[in-house]
Amino acid sequence: MVTMMRPTLLILLFSTFLPQILTVDPPLPPSNGSDFIRLACNTTLYPDLCFSTLSSFANSIQNDSNRLARVAISLTLHNTLQLLSYLQNAYNRDHPTPVLRDCFENLKDAVDGMRGSMKQMKELVSASGSIESFRFQMSNVKTWLSAALTDEYTCTDGFKDVHEDDSIKDDVCSRVDDVKKLTSNALALVNRYADESIIN
Repeated sequence: MVTMMRPTLLILLFSTFLPQILTVDPPLPPSNGSDFIRLACNTTLYPDLCFSTLSSFANSIQNDSNRLARVAISLTLHNTLQLLSYLQNAYNRDHPTPVLRDCFENLKDAVDGMRGSMKQMKELVSASGSIESFRFQMSNVKTWLSAALTDEYTCTDGFKDVHEDDSIKDDVCSRVDDVKKLTSNALALVNRYADESIIN
């Protein structure tokens, strides 16, 4: 014979456990790094550009600030090399103007700076191992990237007094400005990583 539970007892049991059921937090979706990248990009001068260019690498970056900084530098280097190739093919004719020639040299120097910063990032000593060595190496990374950004500005500054062909001037300066923003963002993410590592 099955014993039926009284309705009042059922109500009492249900009301006892219902609050616990309702307050259970739903499982969080697995993080793929996108939120981390968005948060980090908010520290840059161009956060939307930062996120749009780096979010596709979210699965490999995850929540790693070092990896994020390295990807940002690598992406900037790639875009600068593409820009240099484009400008040389488009405008480096038999006799390029002095301002274009100077711009090419400045961009080559910027590439060297990015390669130097990337090499140093790969050789970093952990801040937990030697804070002095870490600070020295991060200082080198910042110096390389800052120099690259200065080279890019030097390129566009050279066009300020050029009026012979505004179409070339506008094209070159617009494209270099895009690389400036990427370099600025990469430098900001490097600074963020350095500060975060020393604090932790």
